[in-house]
Amino acid sequence: MRRLTLYLITGMCVASAMAQNVTYNHDSAKQNQFTVAEIGSGSLTPDLYYTLLHNNYRKTASAKNKLSFRTTTGIAGHWQVDDAEKLDSAMTKRAKIEALNVADRTGGALDVAWLAEGDKLNSKMENFNKNIDHILQLGGSPSQQSVWKEYYNVFRSAIKATQEAYMPNSQRKKQYLVIYADVSRKNEELIRYLVYLANSKTTASLLASSYERDNKNAVYAAEALARWRDACWSATGNRKQCQPAIGGFDR
Repeated sequence: MRRLTLYLITGMCVASAMAQNVTYNHDSAKQNQFTVAEIGSGSLTPDLYYTLLHNNYRKTASAKNKLSFRTTTGIAGHWQVDDAEKLDSAMTKRAKIEALNVADRTGGALDVAWLAEGDKLNSKMENFNKNIDHILQLGGSPSQQSVWKEYYNVFRSAIKATQEAYMPNSQRKKQYLVIYADVSRKNEELIRYLVYLANSKTTASLLASSYERDNKNAVYAAEALARWRDACWSATGNRKQCQPAIGGFDR
């Protein structure tokens, strides 16, 4: 039993020695290539092989090792930490500002400008539409009314586009005021046109009506004849002499 234990210990020692020996017996050429590439120390062997086949690499391998690049990158990255923190802080503040801008510019969220100018603009548009409906009543044609309807639709589209546009409320209010001024100006023009239609209708009605005057010439002649007879009788006292001659014959 003791011998078996001794044999086992001896075998383990031999195996351990062999394992250490295998680990230690490495390829020096590969080790040199690795160390040169990683940290720049050592030399590339065999020299003849690298001189003939990789001469350019042999000349610059030590200077272009990975450790130098890692060091350079690490230093550059260290200086970028402060810049990154400053950039992160600035972008965070900018994001908050832009969030407020988006809320201000998005009409669907809260159109403050429409709350201030919407009632006035809607009232003017309603008056404009009512005046358009009077065109046919005052003798205008359907084609003329259609033209004014197109103006109304243009203004309605402009209002809708302004409400849906991505712009600040201050700019949106300016646009509403511009639309209001345009609607007011066009409504005044329509009113002048309606007055023209009304006057034309009145004039045509007056021209169409005729004035018929009674012909009273016979009455006037009979009255004149009676006055003449009375005057003749008063002057002559002879009725027969005061009878007028008609067609050459005495009556």
